[in-house]
Amino acid sequence: MGGAQNSLNPLGLKMNLVIDIGNTRVKAAVFDNGRAVAVHACESFGADEAKRLLELYPSVEKTIVSSTAADAADVARQMRRLAGHCLLFGAGVPVPIRSSYATPETLGADRIAAAVGAAWLYPGRNVAIADFGTALTVDLVTADGTYRGGFISPGLKMRFRALHDYTSRLPECSATERLLPLGDSTQSCIEQGVMQGMAAEAEGLIARLRAENEDLLIIFTGGDAKFFVKRIKNAIFADCEPVLCGLDRILEYNVPE
Repeated sequence: MGGAQNSLNPLGLKMNLVIDIGNTRVKAAVFDNGRAVAVHACESFGADEAKRLLELYPSVEKTIVSSTAADAADVARQMRRLAGHCLLFGAGVPVPIRSSYATPETLGADRIAAAVGAAWLYPGRNVAIADFGTALTVDLVTADGTYRGGFISPGLKMRFRALHDYTSRLPECSATERLLPLGDSTQSCIEQGVMQGMAAEAEGLIARLRAENEDLLIIFTGGDAKFFVKRIKNAIFADCEPVLCGLDRILEYNVPE
């Protein structure tokens, strides 16, 4: 698929397609020499979506597929058929950083990919990645390029759903931008309790990491990060989503010279 030219890549340079299958949606990103030139999100990823992306970006020559939701072997086989080279990322695939994780076979592909992305985007820095997705994860990559581990707890929607599902009368609520000193109704008490509780939890974990790691950079990512970046001080959005950036780096790392 690599010889054609288009307006997005007029020189016909080789590009990478990164497919990240998450618990709630799929993200597909096109990278040109380490830079994301397009990101597409969809609820599921099949042959039609793959063909559409490859028609839009005919200079794609390599792809990588990663999944935290289900076995992605079928998607990888499909991409090999359509685009040629495809790396199915999972436990055992080499990555360009070190890891001190005690159970690497259980480490989520998204977490180690985010660590690789953070190390690539901010080399020589201690970086904490707070991912506000289906779960809240806070992970640490140290300045020497080592993934150290982190924390996992329920994400925003999971917390709201749990209060509804495990009680007989509490309504199911959702995220809010409002910041109140106290809730003044059952709905606002749930909203403020979940939002402020999750912010306090994330802030506490970050404060602990900051106390133990000098000059710590905090980056936020994930679908619900927008609700917390203003609530928690000294955090930034990554220039490129660290999971997608990390998967692109892992793909390049595993391509034979």
